This record gives sequence, C-alpha cells and structure tokens, in this order.
Amino acid sequence: MQKKERKLLPLGIQTFADIRNPKRNYAYVDKTAMAYQMISGGTKYCFLSRPRRFGKSLFLDTLAEIFKGSKKTFEGLYIYDKWDWNTKYSVLKISLGGGGISNKEVLIRNLLYIISDNAQKLEVELNSDIQDINLLFRDLIVKTHKKYNQQVVILVDEYDKPLLDNIGNDEHIEEIRRTIRSFYAEIKNNDAYIRFGFITGISRFSQMSFFSDLNNLTDISLDPRYSTVTGYTQNDLEEVFAEFLDGVDLEEVRKWYNGYNFLGEPLYNPYDILNFFDKQNVFKNYWWQTGQQSFLIKMMKGKNYHLPNLENITVGEAILEKFNIEDINIVALLWQSGYLTFDTVKQNPMNKKTTYKLKVPNLEVQESLNLLFFNYLSSESFTDIIVQNSMLESLYEHNFKKVEELLKTLFSSIPYDNHSGNTMSNYEGYYASVIYAYLAALGVPLLSEDHSNLGRADMTMFFPNSIIIIEFKVDKNENAIEQIKRKKYYEKYLSDGRDIYLVGIKFSSEEKNITSFVYEKYG
Repeated sequence: MQKKERKLLPLGIQTFADIRNPKRNYAYVDKTAMAYQMISGGTKYCFLSRPRRFGKSLFLDTLAEIFKGSKKTFEGLYIYDKWDWNTKYSVLKISLGGGGISNKEVLIRNLLYIISDNAQKLEVELNSDIQDINLLFRDLIVKTHKKYNQQVVILVDEYDKPLLDNIGNDEHIEEIRRTIRSFYAEIKNNDAYIRFGFITGISRFSQMSFFSDLNNLTDISLDPRYSTVTGYTQNDLEEVFAEFLDGVDLEEVRKWYNGYNFLGEPLYNPYDILNFFDKQNVFKNYWWQTGQQSFLIKMMKGKNYHLPNLENITVGEAILEKFNIEDINIVALLWQSGYLTFDTVKQNPMNKKTTYKLKVPNLEVQESLNLLFFNYLSSESFTDIIVQNSMLESLYEHNFKKVEELLKTLFSSIPYDNHSGNTMSNYEGYYASVIYAYLAALGVPLLSEDHSNLGRADMTMFFPNSIIIIEFKVDKNENAIEQIKRKKYYEKYLSDGRDIYLVGIKFSSEEKNITSFVYEKYG
C-alpha cells in the first residue's frame, strides 16, 4: 500500500490556484461555503475588515477564481456542485499592499500600473489620450464590459494601506485620502457594468467614508455569518492539520495563538499556525514580528498615553468605528489592528445599545504588546534576559528585597523625556501600567484591578507556589498593606492553598520612583 503523501504548508501563498494545485498537496481550509453565501444572494458590494496576515488576500483570490469559472480548481470543495460555472466574469484586481506609498504622486503611479496591468491581462485597449486616473479606471470598466458582453467583478485588496503608511504624515495624508476616495467613487459611477465588488482592509475608517458614495456597500466585518471567513477554527486546526499535531500540546497552542473573535468562534491567525508547524513546533511571536508597530509608539507619544488595563475595556460600537485620520482613537486602532479582540458582547434591554468588552487575544500579543510599551518607556538594557530571569526568580522565591531593587532600577532607567510634560506620571495608573507591562511581557500570570466584594486590588500575580497582591500609592501617606487587609482583597484566595503575600508600593511623582516598598506574608 502506497504511503500517503504528507501535506505541504502554504506559507506565504495567497494564490488560490497554487494552493489547490493537485501536484503540490497543500493543506487548505475550505472557505467556499461563505463565499457561495456571499455571492449567490442579493449583496452586490461587500467590505471586510480583518487584521494583517489573516487570510484576506487568499479569500479575495478565491472569489476571483470562482467568478472566472475555474471549476476544476474547486473539486471536492463546498461550492463545487452549487455554482454555475458556465457563466464567467472578467475580474479586475486592485491591490495597494505592495511597497510604501509616501505621497500622492507615488499613489497615482501605483494606480496607473494596476490599471495598465489589468488591461493587459484582459486584452483591453485603453484610451491613450486619457490622463486622469479616475477616468482611466472608468475606461477600463466600461471597455471590459463591452468586450466580453458581461458585467465585471472588482476586487480591492488592502484599500487602506496608503493611509496606514502615512499616519502622522500630515503633509501628505489628506491628498492621499482625496485621491483614493475619488478613485473608488468610480465603482459607484459605473454600477451598471459591475456584477460584484469586494473590498478588504485592516481599518474601518469612519463608516468607510471612502466609500460613502457606494451606498449599498455591505460591511460583513462583524456579521456572525462571516465571522470565520478568514482565520482557522479549532476544528480546522485539528482536522486539516492533524498530521502536524503529533507531540503538540494543543492547550499551549491555543493559549499562544488562539483568541481572535469576530462575533463567532475563536480563531487562530493562519500566519502563526503555519509558521509554528514549519519551525518544528517552536513557540515564537511570528505574527507580531512581521508588523511595524512604530505607529503605536507615535500614538502613545502624541496622545500622552499609557497602556490601560487591556482586559477591562468596555466600549460602544461608535468607539470601534471611530477611525478618523484627524483623531484616531487608540482603542479603535488596537482593535482593528488585531491587538485587541472581543471578549463579551451585551445589549442593554432598555435602549438596545450594544457594548463590547475587549481583551488581548492571546499570549503572543500580550507579551509583545506589553514589551513594546515597556521599551517605549524604559531603556533596552532592562529587557536583558539576565535581568528578566532575575526578576522572575526573585518573585518566585519571594525575594522581595531583590524585587524592590530591580523595580527601582527599572524606573530609574526611564528617560526624563518620557516624563516631561506627561501628567500621567503623577498618578497610580502610570506606575501600575509600567510594572504591569513589564511583568506581562515576561509572561507572569497577573490581573490588573483584581475585583473583590469590597473593592479592587491594583494587581495580583499568580505563581505555582504563591499569590502576590499589590497595592500602589503615589504621594500619599496611606498604608497600602493596611488597605489590602481592611478591604480583604486576599479573602477570595484563602481556599486556594497557595501562600499569600501582600505588597505595598509607594511612589513619588517628584522623584519618579519608589519611596517605600513593604511586604508581608498573610496568615
């Protein structure tokens, strides 16, 4: 009996035909049921927002092959015996994901190339006298329709990349926005020639103001029917990638890479999973390392912002959609970029308003995001592995003298410029955030604002042998440990069986450091 050939991992492949090539035997998660539902109904234009490297481009290319009538490529998939393969459509593909676009002139050159490339592939001759990029796009749509006597399909990938590349670049971003908006307006202007349109991106800029003229655009980003249109579910992982799971701790994989939620099942980022298997099951921050997080640092500096307790953010839908270039909301930015995701969703029975509790999706993002924030505040020397291990060992061994020494060094390492003009450094939340960010980046299990029936402790850390409860004070004479005792923050852990330690830390907003560090074992 011939041994079954091992599947290949489709790393970096965004072309559906390549993945479905029978000679290559790539692992593939079938998304054609949702594709069929989308294109066989009455919806004409769809918009999908998802974080980077989440499978948007592959799904877009899947749609392209369906409309082109590539029936053989879909053999064995859901859509194979349901779609009318006899009717074929010309597909115009527009992707702004390649390279950096720094100004209007570069953007127009890119759009001219995209239009020319589409015309060449479809063997359509454009009017050489047309100089305006928008009119040239219209010429392409109309002539393609005329040549093939069939409506065209328009697929736009990474529509917002030029804008995201220029966050903070006030000199050019407004003219880039106007150029893109007028270009996309041609989709509405030529609606009669179009069968279907699909637009993807990371952001949902102010109710997609770029497509405001396209008044029948349907946003499926938070439609539960399409919640798993990109990404891998737990079932996908265990079935499609079953042969890669020998010796793999599925619970650890889940903690590291699962947790993204778009009002449906929790999802894995495909990029993480494919790289994890490719690198022989080594846990690393694969997705995080592919991104440019400099814009988050710019946001922190520009808005005098310190990292909040990301496990306790509750917002309304208006905040999630608030992605105006002029006033970007950092919670919306973190959510749309994939650094936050949905935890719970509730609707008020009185006014029917919906609120969303957000969370960091998984361990990869938690460690990376907090380390990014910490590095912004502090010197890189404090992230040395020897110093990190010293902190972890000191906490585990309850060597609080050493913990105090390390924390004082931490705050001493924060450059003066990061305090200058920063009123946050006068408040407990600032110091708690610095410590939270550092410890979370080290992988310490902890809770910020740990609630009890009498109040909430500022921070609680959990180790195999102990639970450490911390209270912070700034410029106050209050006894932090006495507050922990008075409000019995420890009470809910008494039956846990682990030792409980109480720690009180006082800071001076003038000295920007710890002035008192006291601790005791409870009981």
